[in-house]
Formats: sequence, structure tokens, C-alpha cells
Amino acid sequence: MNNFYFIGVDVSKKKLDFCVMFEDKVIHEEVVANQQDSVQALITQLKKDYGIDNTQMLICAERTGQYTYPLMCACEIDNCNLWLEDPANIKYSSGVQRGKNDKVDAKRIAIYAARFKDKVQYYKRPDKEIEQLKQLEAERSLYVVDLAKYKAQLEDQKEYMPEKLYNDKAVRLKKLIEGLEEVIGSIKNEMRKIIESNNLLSTQYELLQSVDGVGPVVALNMIVITEAFTRFDNARQFNCFAGLAPFQYMSGSSQRSKARVSHRADKSIKSLLHLAAVSVIGKKTGEMRQYYLRKVEQGKNKMSVINAVRAKIVARMFAVINKNEKYTPFFA
Repeated sequence: MNNFYFIGVDVSKKKLDFCVMFEDKVIHEEVVANQQDSVQALITQLKKDYGIDNTQMLICAERTGQYTYPLMCACEIDNCNLWLEDPANIKYSSGVQRGKNDKVDAKRIAIYAARFKDKVQYYKRPDKEIEQLKQLEAERSLYVVDLAKYKAQLEDQKEYMPEKLYNDKAVRLKKLIEGLEEVIGSIKNEMRKIIESNNLLSTQYELLQSVDGVGPVVALNMIVITEAFTRFDNARQFNCFAGLAPFQYMSGSSQRSKARVSHRADKSIKSLLHLAAVSVIGKKTGEMRQYYLRKVEQGKNKMSVINAVRAKIVARMFAVINKNEKYTPFFA
């Protein structure tokens, strides 16, 4: 890429650190507020100062969740090429690091973009409905954690404190629990309305729940994480992302290990898939139940078999979406 500018952006809550590289040299560094107007103003100024257009530059940042939202909006409005990369990829490509600050991180991101420009994946903002569902699901999960915490307090502490003190506390906890349950219910209703208003999402939502073990929560999270099954090409890619795909570690003749899953994974969806797997193997009958019992009788590790069940559930979810038809069990 001749006459090309690589712009690394280190994202934090309050500010963005920009580093502009041209021909392997840093030519501009600047810090702006993490606001859409500030980002747009800087991009416009850079274009004017260096006489470049959108085809001559690439903006690269780490995929850090909500804090990248102003940058995403600014790049979308200005039609700029944006690359949101996994922070781990940038970290491990930089070699041994000594010292760390936002300015240095911005430079490292710009260097990464220049070195691996052949692997660039331009960011495409998901549909409005997907973004809304993602925000609502994050909020729902937050309240569900609090709800479980308060219910545990209500159930576990009765025998371990004076009766009057417990009764007063129980009254307050019940008010909190009722309020959270009402809020969670309203969020679920809002999410249901969003899904029903979109033909693609409603179809996928129904198809996914035809797979044994997949309920409303798992189906919804799969749609959100895969961005309506456009983010991953196949089930294997998703399994790597979710930490379900086992990998073997070998070196020479002395270091050998069994195939193990990686800890670099999306733990939230992995936990949901684990619950789905446990529910299907806990049934009295079914394909997955028979598969689990057969493998355990063969001497397989129980957790390894459960992980295989999780992967099978994912494979079936991708299959029903690709075929656009509900899952039909072959077990008699």
C-alpha cells in the first residue's frame, strides 16, 4: 500500500489516543475526548493537513466493547475504513513489552495495522435491532446476577441471625427482588417486541429453539453474539471463539499434552452452552443422553464429553440456520 496512512487508536473511557504512521514513521500524535464530534473533527483535520481521502487510510483500534461506540459512529458517518481487532492479537504480536501507556499503545496498534494489513477485516456495524438486543441482554444479565444474589441472601441467612433482624432484612430484600423481577420482565418484553418486528430474527429465534437444550436465553445470545449468524462462517470458528474447540500442545519429544480447550474464550456464552449441555444429558432419553452415557462407559473424561455435547449443540444451531429448517432428531 503506497501513500497509505495507518492510524492506531487506543480507546479508554474518557479519551482516545491517535497515532498516525506513514512509511513506518510516526507523523502525528494527538489525544481527543471520547466523543463522536471530537473524533470526526480530528479525522477531518487529518484529511485536510495531509491531503488524504478515505481510500488512503485505515483506522485500527482494539475491540473493547462500549467505549468504541463514538469511534464506530464517527467512522460510519465519514465512511472511513475501521478495523476493530481482538486485543489479544495485538498484544501477542508486539513481542516482549516493557512499559505501557496510552500513547505507546496507540503506536503499537498502528504498527500492528501496518504489519498485518493483508489480514484486515473491515468493521461492519450490525443492524440496529442487533445492537438494541445486545444492550438489552447486557442489562438483563446484570439484573439477573443481582437477583440471584438477593435471593441467596433471603434463603441462606435465616438460621444465622436473630429472628427480628432477619425478618426486617427479608422485607427489604423482597422489595428489591420484586422490583428486579418486574424490570427483568419488562426488558424481556422489549426484546421480544424487537425480535417479532424483524422477520429474520424471529425466524432464527424459532429455528434455534428447535434444537434440544436451546431455550430463549441461549437462542437470543447466539443471535446477538453471531450478529444474526453473519460474524462466523461455520460452527468450528464459533467453537474457537467460545472456547469449545480442543487443541493439542506438543513440542519435540518431551512436551506432549492431551487436547485441551483454550482459556481465551467468551466465557458468558460458554457458560450458557454448558447449562444447555447439562440439561440435555440430564434427561431420561434423547440422542445427547445416549451419547454421553456411551462415551463415559468407554472411559472418556466426563467434562470432555460434556464439552463435546456443547460443540454438538453449536453445530446443530448452525445447521438449522444454514438449512433454514427446524431440527429433526434421529433418535428413536
